[in-house]
Amino acid sequence: MIEALLAALAGLLIGSFLNVCVYRMPRDLSVVRPRSHCPACEAPIAWYDNIPVLSYVLLHARCRQCGARIPFRYPLVELLTGALFFLYVDGLGLTGEALKYCLFSALMVGLVFSDIEARILPDEFTLGGWLAGAALAWLVPLEGDIVGLVLKLAGADWPPRALSLAEAVVGSIVPALALWMCGALYEAIRHREGLGFGDVKMVGCLGAFLGLRSTLLVFFLGSLAGAVLGLVFILLRRKDVATFELPFGSFLGAAALLVAAVMSGMAQEVFGWPNL
Repeated sequence: MIEALLAALAGLLIGSFLNVCVYRMPRDLSVVRPRSHCPACEAPIAWYDNIPVLSYVLLHARCRQCGARIPFRYPLVELLTGALFFLYVDGLGLTGEALKYCLFSALMVGLVFSDIEARILPDEFTLGGWLAGAALAWLVPLEGDIVGLVLKLAGADWPPRALSLAEAVVGSIVPALALWMCGALYEAIRHREGLGFGDVKMVGCLGAFLGLRSTLLVFFLGSLAGAVLGLVFILLRRKDVATFELPFGSFLGAAALLVAAVMSGMAQEVFGWPNL
């Protein structure tokens, strides 16, 4: 339990940094300099006003200097990241698998909120995650379900780490290429962009972490949620269905967090759900 609590603390701190990334990366600002400051009055934020969640509560969600409202996204990102870190370490222990899923969950939280706020999926998260997922596929092997079956039918017998890396590579390239082709076809028919390239890179990141089968499931769930919930949102807000830009990456990220929880066994541990 102490390891899980320490992981939760680390998650809160990483969530605080993710908030910086969510605000600055879409604006092409450095996440290192200048130090944290209020976007409204640009006054530097003291360390005691920058404690995850607690400072938000003590400040009554307002800047100490100018009184500007602090968005609820700040404590939400911190709490969500901390909770995910706690659950993964509590369920998997201090293992490489837990580290992998903690990193993946942090990337997904950052991408979800970046897409919601700015309709941008930063390359630092997507491409960086793509590389990290491929590297971790060697260190923390994936189940080579589809790729392993194809290789077995071809008479090949690859060692687990090589099979895992192949699953990550195929799982990232095939869905990303398919999504890119769908976007290109839509643009050719409708003569306007219907899918950002950031979504394609995000799918590549998902495949590197989750493998082909789970990434296809994420794509299905994310598309279904985007179609249903997105349409409801558009109708309630009375937007134009033909032109309104939905944050598709946010739906993919939420679906990815759900599938990763089931894959890792965390959902089974907490909610009694079956593993994939």
